[in-house]
Amino acid sequence: MTTGSDNFIAVTTPEAAVDRLALLYQQAVEALSKSLKGYVKDRSRPTAEQLRLFRYPELRLSWAGDGAPGSSARAWAKVQVPGTYSITVTHPNDFRGYLLEQLRPLMSEFRVRIEVGVSEQPIPYPYVVDQGDELAGSGVTASELARVFPSTDLAAATDGSADGLIDWQHSDPLPLALFDAARVDFSLRRLVHYTGSDWRHVQPWILLTNYHRYVDQFVRHGLDMLLGDSRFCRMVLPGNIIVERGMAEGEMQAILDSVVWHKFQMPAYHLQAADGDGITLVNIGVGPSNAKNITDHLAVLRPHCWLMIGHCGGLRQSQTIGDYVLAHAYMRRDGILDRVLPPNIPLPALAEVQQALQDAAAEVTGDHGDALKRRLRTGTVLTYDDRNWELRWAQERPLINLARAVAVDMESGTIAAQGYRLRVPYGTLLCVSDKPLHSEIKLPGAAGAFYERAVTQHLHIGIAALERLRGDSSLHSRKLRSFDEPPFR
Repeated sequence: MTTGSDNFIAVTTPEAAVDRLALLYQQAVEALSKSLKGYVKDRSRPTAEQLRLFRYPELRLSWAGDGAPGSSARAWAKVQVPGTYSITVTHPNDFRGYLLEQLRPLMSEFRVRIEVGVSEQPIPYPYVVDQGDELAGSGVTASELARVFPSTDLAAATDGSADGLIDWQHSDPLPLALFDAARVDFSLRRLVHYTGSDWRHVQPWILLTNYHRYVDQFVRHGLDMLLGDSRFCRMVLPGNIIVERGMAEGEMQAILDSVVWHKFQMPAYHLQAADGDGITLVNIGVGPSNAKNITDHLAVLRPHCWLMIGHCGGLRQSQTIGDYVLAHAYMRRDGILDRVLPPNIPLPALAEVQQALQDAAAEVTGDHGDALKRRLRTGTVLTYDDRNWELRWAQERPLINLARAVAVDMESGTIAAQGYRLRVPYGTLLCVSDKPLHSEIKLPGAAGAFYERAVTQHLHIGIAALERLRGDSSLHSRKLRSFDEPPFR
């Protein structure tokens, strides 16, 4: 986030700002790639002048405090403190829509000065190596390259802005966005590794699940959308395998049968729309560590919303296998975020998300009024890091009782906390798969019947909720923003 030399040029439109960011980034990447290939070929080391070219572009915004508009309901694209704000940027062309979305209201509503130039932040060489094939058989090791070229500096890839570690009284410049280029590039590479697909395929509306059976139903839904009359145009599967609208159903099925999803830890499936407003489903597996891991990385893409749809244990006698739980609060006993977001910090329910989930449940199930209330329970969801928490029931019961918890799982509290922490709208709708406190445990036959009956409906509720949220300008709530907040959402 530090500024470079006097190479910064003022721009007068958002489009000009992004165009210059893209040009500077392309020049830096091409120079670094060319130098890497030269070193692999004949060990020619870059000169000091060349090394200065391998830097991220930087976007600066300066505001003197004048020309401020009146109160706006929008929670983002605002400056509240006079000063200079800056951020380094990676892949400007791929983030063009997001950058324009932030800059247009800022430049139209505030008297700001926007400048673009070359930063002092080097681009680590691994972030311009596509597959590693360039290095295969060259005899050049990663440690050797790290001694010659800029390498990853973990001290530079932090969540300081998101976690409130920036001193807003004395920092100059101030952060323009939550994540700088090094932090974004770090996560983009991790997304490819964990999900098995290019990060560019990830859609802004995200479903997270903890059971593969939801994947089967999502893929079936995707095929139905592509074969029928819908806004979706393709589906991207793990391994970057693509199913396109216009293919015959048999051809689609043959492609699906070729997918080796288990090669990837958290495989992702992307149902894409022509306008870029599609839906991604990620099978995160079980546990709060996976939940934190994937949301740390998805957050740099600045999605509009992520929803947890998965299974839970029902804690109330009145619940039935297949009932739904809409989380209004979270009791976090997973411990994974305690150092950066202590469990005594409340996680607010987001009204827009809650209403969308409840309305979607009514739409998909056909239940309304008392019938819906019998099927859909609202309340506190308890999230553990210990799958066998039942073995500590005697010790845990008093606290669970005080919390009035209605369901238990291993991911929802973590995902909601990450949404709150990283300013991504969140919600949770779970389906009761067992009642461990009432002798209704997961038996093979009962589990099969439950899955067949409930999974498809549950998935469609999640999809319907996201469809309802599309176009809701109030979704990026002020509840997620602190006193000291970067202008970009």
